[in-house]
Amino acid sequence: MKVMADPMDKKEAIVEEDLFRDRIATVDKSGKRIWIYPKKPKGPWYNKRKWLSYFLLILLFGFPFLQWKGQPLMLFNVLDSEFILFGFPFTTQDFHIFVIAMLIGMIFIALFTVIYGRVFCGWICPQTIFMEMVFRRIEYWIEGDARAQKKLDQAPWTPDKVLKKGSKHLLFILISILIAHTFLSYIIGIDKLWVLLSDPVSQHWSGFVAMIVFTILFYGVFSIMREQVCTTICPYGRMQSVLLDKNSLAVSYDFVRGEPRGKKKRAQKLPKAPCTNACENCKTTSSSCSSDSVDHFIPLETIQTIGDCVDCNLCVQVCPTGIDIRNGTQLECVNCTACMDACDEVMIKIDREPGLIRIDSYNGIKEGKKTIWTKRAWAYSVVLVLLIGLESFMFASRSEVECLFLRTPGMSYQDRGDGYIGNLYNYQLINKTRQDYPVQFTIEDIPGVRFETIGADPIAQDNKVSEGAVFIHIPKEQLNERKMNLKIQVISGDEVIETTKTTFFSPIK
Repeated sequence: MKVMADPMDKKEAIVEEDLFRDRIATVDKSGKRIWIYPKKPKGPWYNKRKWLSYFLLILLFGFPFLQWKGQPLMLFNVLDSEFILFGFPFTTQDFHIFVIAMLIGMIFIALFTVIYGRVFCGWICPQTIFMEMVFRRIEYWIEGDARAQKKLDQAPWTPDKVLKKGSKHLLFILISILIAHTFLSYIIGIDKLWVLLSDPVSQHWSGFVAMIVFTILFYGVFSIMREQVCTTICPYGRMQSVLLDKNSLAVSYDFVRGEPRGKKKRAQKLPKAPCTNACENCKTTSSSCSSDSVDHFIPLETIQTIGDCVDCNLCVQVCPTGIDIRNGTQLECVNCTACMDACDEVMIKIDREPGLIRIDSYNGIKEGKKTIWTKRAWAYSVVLVLLIGLESFMFASRSEVECLFLRTPGMSYQDRGDGYIGNLYNYQLINKTRQDYPVQFTIEDIPGVRFETIGADPIAQDNKVSEGAVFIHIPKEQLNERKMNLKIQVISGDEVIETTKTTFFSPIK
């Protein structure tokens, strides 16, 4: 609830509580959108966010060009069910690893939000980085700051306005094309993207139409939707409201120090009055001053009845989602820290301590206690550690080639009459890499075993599932029960690349 200047006025407080958050900042009472013109931010926090954005943009546009062992470093080919993460290939057979990874991501987001609030949105989210550090800065460069932008939008169409608006939206479209092609390179790979760009459009109509659609989508998001994506579409803002508690860190206004708000004066001159020994702030000593000759000058800190907030409204003017952070934590807040820079600049000018708006928790502001490791945070951490341990074990036990041996349905054992009993098997070789593996099968702990391949020799083809049939012949003297468990090794060259298990039937009773 917003802190009132006069907390004793309960009626006014109730009215304010009912009204000050009855709608979001981007929609008026009639439901019409209010266009946000945020003032250009500046300050140390903005500079840190700017350099982090440069680094993340370099990673985003650079990853498609990076390769490892002839494969893309990152690939998310949903169409062909082919995925590569930091050089490690994954197929649909690794779906269980993806499930655990998704759970880890969800728990990490929950834990991160419980402790640090929505800082991901303001510092790492691609939507915010592109909006605030790319498109918005182009807008500042061409149209000027917030006031100039608003004035230009309200002005009639002149050649100057057409030039500014046209050049701005042309750049927006070009950047949207670049973003669309970058995201496509993560799906099909940079090599296939070059083929798509170099071939005639008639050979890739579906790809061309997809690029047009995604370009329009990105252009619409960054030129029209803008902050609406964060305030009304993205589910993370809603999730934040149930994950945060009074100990969660977030961009917060220090209402204890800042309220009640009002303009500041350097000092206040009081009229003549009797001087007593209790006059500790008189500029002369009580023994030498006289009630008839002394004007009392009491420093502002002594008679201050208002807080440090000067109610300049700059924190609202720089907010990209149009909220007033002084009303408390709101789901529209993306923790971009623009209001912190604006407030610190004012505090320094009026000789007050910076940090009136800072990253802190509700309890940290009200009680001066910071306790981010609550029971809930510890619970999330334990679950997260367990899931990471399980995922690490799956990675360590994962093989690049998997093999499956199944006895052919409807086939019994065969007595060849040469001292061997044979079983027919169907095998599958699942190759998760982009290179072929000629393979051989062997059973190390049973001597004399023979493998008879039906058709072509087994080979694990790159990024495919190869199938075939093979007889396993075992000498009768090595058979000691009707149903035996076999451990088959898959060898490529001199290396055992996979070990699988199957059963063998014989006439031994």
